[in-house]
Amino acid sequence: MATADVRRTSAFVRDAAEFIRQQARIALAERGEFRIALSGGNTPRPVYQELARIARDLPWERIFVTFGDERCVPPEDEQSNYRMARESLLVPAAVPDRSVARLRGEIDPRLAAQEYEAQLDVLATQKGEVIYRHDLILLGLGEDGHTASLFPATAALEEQARRVVANFVPKLNAWRLTFTFPLIEQGRRICFLVNGEKHRELIEKVLQGDRAYPASRVRSTNGPVTWIIGEAAAA
Repeated sequence: MATADVRRTSAFVRDAAEFIRQQARIALAERGEFRIALSGGNTPRPVYQELARIARDLPWERIFVTFGDERCVPPEDEQSNYRMARESLLVPAAVPDRSVARLRGEIDPRLAAQEYEAQLDVLATQKGEVIYRHDLILLGLGEDGHTASLFPATAALEEQARRVVANFVPKLNAWRLTFTFPLIEQGRRICFLVNGEKHRELIEKVLQGDRAYPASRVRSTNGPVTWIIGEAAAA
């Protein structure tokens, strides 16, 4: 992949939460708002919990929360990325409902993707943007190298026009909703939150640009992609 800003830390949760808070303050100071896309999975949950604890002073009414991907399940389902974020961040931090745009995993996947893309397009138009620009997009890394719901050998990897799509993942025999590369690359800051102990060899392959792994194809039009990698403390 392109040049990366790699940060290895034994204080992963604290450092990741502080990074997000710092990006929020920068965006709020520069543009009066902060647009963040959350990632799902297990790794970011404690980060969101810590963010809720340390960022109560942020003006959440001027922060807009989106989701980089979602499972095609209802919002109360235990597999829902929205549910995880709601429990770990949105409720503890008292984030207003109007500050959150949820991918509707409970409806037809193609319709849900079109609906979300249209919502982001309206917001972009209101700001005079050709495409919606997040201030921070958080991403994870799956054991097969997927990020968001951009899985190996799936159609969404080659999408050049759409910003949000329904992506069928054969190995899961399931649909996922996901941002595409054209939307991700417009983020002012992109940050992978990764468990370095779990994915050590994979991380190195992705950082070396091995295109067998979708995460290696993430680019930013605004500088290096940040990696915050959690590692065990030195003995």
